[in-house]
Amino acid sequence: MVQILDYQATEPLSTFNPEIAFPIPQAPFRVLLASIQINIPGTASRNNRVELLSSVGVSGITNISQIVFRIFRNGKEIFNTQDGVESAGSEQNYIFTFQAIDSNLIAGANFYQVFAENITPNTQADVVGPVSFSGLAIKS
Repeated sequence: MVQILDYQATEPLSTFNPEIAFPIPQAPFRVLLASIQINIPGTASRNNRVELLSSVGVSGITNISQIVFRIFRNGKEIFNTQDGVESAGSEQNYIFTFQAIDSNLIAGANFYQVFAENITPNTQADVVGPVSFSGLAIKS
């Protein structure tokens, strides 16, 4: 039987809003989109899963950008995915949703962060919202 150990969620941007847009930096630089802390009790050490879910609204500004989203646990990368973003004259606004599953964590606090970076030179894509990030820890 599955037991919920912890649940955390944040929504730094709750709507699509180009007025508050900010650029996704060119790699190797990245921007922190959201962070959460998930606590694993001692009774569930190494017998658990954390399901992480994030959605990010992005707008293409110039050319075709390739955006890499990365999730880190306690400073170590545990997941990444890549998506293309077109600009003017085509699709411009996107919402990217992705899920990662982290397993068998030791007891204690685990700090998760989701970042974005643009890996295509001479392009620009902006975060326009919404942005959400959640984590559900379960004992398996």
